[in-house]
Amino acid sequence: MTEADVVYVVEDDAMVRQSLALLLGTMAVEVRSFATGRQFLDSISPDCLGCVVLDLRLPGLSGLEVQAALLERGLNLPIIFITGHGDVPLAVEAMRGGAIDFLQKPFDGELLLGRVREALAAGREQKAQREQHEDAAARLDTLSRREREVLALVVEGRMNKTIAAELGISAKTVEDHRASIMRKTATRSVAELVKLATVATRPA
Repeated sequence: MTEADVVYVVEDDAMVRQSLALLLGTMAVEVRSFATGRQFLDSISPDCLGCVVLDLRLPGLSGLEVQAALLERGLNLPIIFITGHGDVPLAVEAMRGGAIDFLQKPFDGELLLGRVREALAAGREQKAQREQHEDAAARLDTLSRREREVLALVVEGRMNKTIAAELGISAKTVEDHRASIMRKTATRSVAELVKLATVATRPA
């Protein structure tokens, strides 16, 4: 685990909340506990990392409402829902909303730890993809409008002469634009350009 790994526990039952914190503490991760969804939402920042162990049934905001609020803020924290008997239909809805898993009480501690490890790994992967997207988008933002037009056609596999004819410019000008694009984006080949453009347009 890394120093950035945080497990957020949102559970209104104090005894269950304490037990979860003790169990998760054996993973050498930071554990932050909350009794309500509102307390949790008020405490997190836009750049928070980790995962959430979230009770479906909470006073005030329900677990599903907390999940929806996170998505509305653009926070794709992996969520593991814990549910009581008879909550399976709600749990299915939670999974459709992007939850990693749901565990029905009472659940095995080792099973929860395994799911949390998977959720933390998923969170780190999401962070890496988000950073790649932001870097690629920033590099493409340095291009002029014409360079973007040339890049779009290069990514489609068009040759310089074809690009020149389509844009109404000379092949030499296309070559100059391509050289400028490579320099500004710090790429060394068309393959790298295609990868950069793909990452930049991929949802963060």
